[in-house]
Amino acid sequence: MGIQVCEGITVKTFCLILLMMSLTFCGCKNDQPKLAPGQGVKGSMKTIVAVGDSLTAGFGIAEEEGYPALLEKKLQADGHQYRVINAGVSAETSSGTLSRLEWILTLKPDIVILETGANDGLRGIDPQVAENNIREILKTLKDRDVVVVLAGMKMVRNLGPIYVAKFNALYPRLAEESGAVFMPFFLDGVAMQGELNQADGIHPNAAGYKIISSNIYPYVLQAIKRREGR
Repeated sequence: MGIQVCEGITVKTFCLILLMMSLTFCGCKNDQPKLAPGQGVKGSMKTIVAVGDSLTAGFGIAEEEGYPALLEKKLQADGHQYRVINAGVSAETSSGTLSRLEWILTLKPDIVILETGANDGLRGIDPQVAENNIREILKTLKDRDVVVVLAGMKMVRNLGPIYVAKFNALYPRLAEESGAVFMPFFLDGVAMQGELNQADGIHPNAAGYKIISSNIYPYVLQAIKRREGR
């Protein structure tokens, strides 16, 4: 997951973090998320599918502590008849997300929350690759009449100012092109806050996810308004 790190971190330390991440997630890239009983069946409730990498999957925390579960609880408490399916896959890049898009569509989403691309950045993949993949995802979802909340990400400064500028710029550009509801930074208020992240300094803890779910809530309400206004 791409977050901005302290200026004092060394390239060596950052590389060690990436190595630990690659070892942690080894072998899980192609796993489809396991749905709770009944999640794959569309009932009276409408469906939001949270698509993303380990930030969405909730790496290192209990399922009920992740933002999709917290979001569903808040939506239903406020009278919105929506279920939220957690379709996050740890270590996934934007290419992986694109490759399983047809599977995601079998869940018959009314709304998709799209959080992807950070692993592209951490691996130093050309930002144009992520941009092309996300553009294709957005186009496909729009063609299927799915409302999208696009969650922006920001990349670590150690990758260099040119790379970081290109990466950070792709999300607002794609949001403007596609007309998606745009959340500028998925980790706003959580990135770089030690008490809100796990020991790796990258993945939010339960307290961090409470902030993320609160931050994303108004954007999801915008998406619901669009969905129900059609």
